[in-house]
Amino acid sequence: MSQFPGSLKGRLIMAMPGLPDPNFSQSVTCICEHNSSGALGFIINRVHPLLTIRELFSDLKMPLVDDMDKMPVYLGGPVQPGAVFVLHGTPFDWEGCIPVTRDIGLSNTRDILMALGRGQGPEQAMIILGCAGWAPMQLDAEMMENSWLVGTLSMDILFKTRVDARWE
Repeated sequence: MSQFPGSLKGRLIMAMPGLPDPNFSQSVTCICEHNSSGALGFIINRVHPLLTIRELFSDLKMPLVDDMDKMPVYLGGPVQPGAVFVLHGTPFDWEGCIPVTRDIGLSNTRDILMALGRGQGPEQAMIILGCAGWAPMQLDAEMMENSWLVGTLSMDILFKTRVDARWE
């Protein structure tokens, strides 16, 4: 089997219709890291059906301004379902922020959550519970099996496209 060329970091992968894993059926995943150690991504088209942003911030014992009430909480994947991550636009000066593209960063530290709760965080952000992870060469093998379609990651898709239209 030949190796899938190149990293998918900063790209979207969309599940092909026949993908048998129910965790990823009709999913759109933002790949934030992809190297010889494996891959890390976040499903961006699944909103938590029950948990509100207010309940999440209450559980975290953090204040939340009323303007944030309409922000959904996303289900990012089956790995670490209790971990909170933030995909966001600039600035990238949060503790531990990992640039994904020149416009999109990934953070999961308290400072960005506190800023968001005060209404002072990045203008564009998605709060996500859990992530998707692949072992070394696992995503590469799935790509070779045509399980995923690769697309371009953009600020418009992440922050302006309706959630239910992202896979389409």
